[in-house]
Amino acid sequence: MRSKIIADEIRVRWPNAKIDFVLNRYVSYIDDCPYATHLVDDTPTKKTREVNQLITELKPDVVIFDAAGRKAQLKHAHRMGAKVIFISQHRRKRSRGMKIARARVTDSHWVVQPEFVIGPINWLDKLKLSLIKKSEPIVIGPIFTHPSEAKQSELLQKYGVEKNEYLIFNAGSGGHKKGGVYAADVFARVAKAIYQATKLTCLMVYGSNYPKQLQVYEGVVGIEQINHADFINLLVTSRAAVLSGGDTLMQAIALKKAALAVAVSKDQAYRLNVCKANNFIVSSPFREEDMLAGVLELLTPETMVSLQASLKECQCSNGLHIGIREIGLLFKQDIVGI
Repeated sequence: MRSKIIADEIRVRWPNAKIDFVLNRYVSYIDDCPYATHLVDDTPTKKTREVNQLITELKPDVVIFDAAGRKAQLKHAHRMGAKVIFISQHRRKRSRGMKIARARVTDSHWVVQPEFVIGPINWLDKLKLSLIKKSEPIVIGPIFTHPSEAKQSELLQKYGVEKNEYLIFNAGSGGHKKGGVYAADVFARVAKAIYQATKLTCLMVYGSNYPKQLQVYEGVVGIEQINHADFINLLVTSRAAVLSGGDTLMQAIALKKAALAVAVSKDQAYRLNVCKANNFIVSSPFREEDMLAGVLELLTPETMVSLQASLKECQCSNGLHIGIREIGLLFKQDIVGI
């Protein structure tokens, strides 16, 4: 999805660019990719020979390795004359991207986490990059589609809600389970309780991986799945959001949207703790009664004012602007293939 968002913006900036994706033929989202696709029998990271052969045949101007790619693949892209962009989303992946052999053949390294979450690189990495005359990774933050007022009006009408008069709930892609229960089911029951307590309509986005029939609750609009752009536009026009600790939380912070966040997987806990320490969110344990209390606290005027003041000072914004600018800076002429 992140790569598709980047590709869509590239197409706006460089309409004549030819864009190709290399994908695992067994993933469910192949049919959702609107660009030319080249399918391999596993994650492309594990298919070095096939990926390198494609790079040789396509001769792209840019190869973007989105949190993926073997060292040999980056080297081959560089050897073929392409500009190499590597995207990392956490410290371990960022460290891998800064290893000397990789960094030597990387033209731009983007970090898609805010700096307040991932922190700066250490002095040793700074020294290594300086010695090989390579730039430090660029912290660009979360990447998401630009909101559209026209699309917002269309969606408000579609779901029968008014701007700032509803809440949006999403526990991720829908497949997360914790303690043997689907996180989406817990979020939906909390949405039901919130409507009963506040009469605020709740939009519950279950996610494409949710395997069950959607529950029907008074005051809760169940949405089986939604494309990324529509989700962003509904997030913008909501009063507040109830989210997991994944990418959507970082997008909400970048949009300065008040949110209650719940860790639905182990890797999300640290991120939530940092966000809470900066007073960017309200957080809650993964229990219905705690989430209900947390949302009610979130909606109080005192909490909303406090969060908005902190979010206003937060430097996190849409990294898409920075990424597209960086691609442009790599070239002095139009881009043909990516």
